[in-house]
Amino acid sequence: MSRTIQVGLIGFGLSGRYFHAPFLTVNPHFKLAKVVERHRNDAEAFDPGIQTVRSHEELLADPDLELIIVGSPNDTHFSYAKAALEAGKHVLIEKPFANNLEQAKELLDMAHEKGLVVIPYQNRRYDADFLTIQQILRENQIGDVVEFECRYDRYRPDILDSWKEKDPAGGGNLFNLGPHLIDQAVALFGVPEAVSGDVRIIRKGGILDDYFDLRLFYADKRVILKSSMLTVDNSLRYIIHGTKGSFIKHGLDIQEETQRKNILPDTPDWGAEPESQYGTLTTTSGRFTFPSQPGNYHHFYNNLYRAIVGEIPQEVTPEQTLTVIRIIELAGESSKLKKVLEF
Repeated sequence: MSRTIQVGLIGFGLSGRYFHAPFLTVNPHFKLAKVVERHRNDAEAFDPGIQTVRSHEELLADPDLELIIVGSPNDTHFSYAKAALEAGKHVLIEKPFANNLEQAKELLDMAHEKGLVVIPYQNRRYDADFLTIQQILRENQIGDVVEFECRYDRYRPDILDSWKEKDPAGGGNLFNLGPHLIDQAVALFGVPEAVSGDVRIIRKGGILDDYFDLRLFYADKRVILKSSMLTVDNSLRYIIHGTKGSFIKHGLDIQEETQRKNILPDTPDWGAEPESQYGTLTTTSGRFTFPSQPGNYHHFYNNLYRAIVGEIPQEVTPEQTLTVIRIIELAGESSKLKKVLEF
């Protein structure tokens, strides 16, 4: 029988306001009941039915809350998630899941012992482009993949006054955007045999890394994952070559842009890309425009609900979560040593 899960959210910045609150609002399986904000009341402005509290301790003391979403700065993810698990709550953690492999293992082990779900918010698995790529591979449109390149570039020449740009504990581009790209590669291809990384600062005055170029080595393919904060033309997202064809995709999934316009994700044609963003499929038969699947972050929450109530396993598995964190660690180490490291 369907039921409604009461949710508490720690933090109401970009993540809480635009990625979590709107989807929880339109999903009948969840109710966003309380939000931790230290000084502001933005959550109540979004929905007067949400109660604001000033500390995570007050939030976790509520016995009616079953799910806690950790949307605070990266250096707090581990401590808040651990406290939530100790309080008997299921936990959804913004990326990165943890700042190192030891922390990640501790959270996953604790959740397993307590029979709870703890999961990173890997919403980019449900972007229009990645769903379309899965369709192409499922339908064998390009044969066996031999090279997979994914980029997530931005043009931000100025250093922001933000913890993401200044706090070494979970800050920097590798920890910010890296988890999305790495998770997609792991979801498609599994654990790599080896990893190499070029992680560096390319902007004048930068404190933390703002560029990375990762290579994941598999027996039959090469995976390239790149991100830069100094790319003016940053529309390129994927170049995939297979034994029978190639697929090239430009343009970022439109769900975030739509959410920033304060449009709730229950509107018709949610996540449907314009034809101008469709990718190009090239095979021995010719070159074609390939229609995009609609982006669908709803699927993440629907899977999370069913995992919490015990109907199905969580799609982002604990093993994949650990693999992503390990690849981040290896990439950083590889960059310092300037060598390829075995997984």
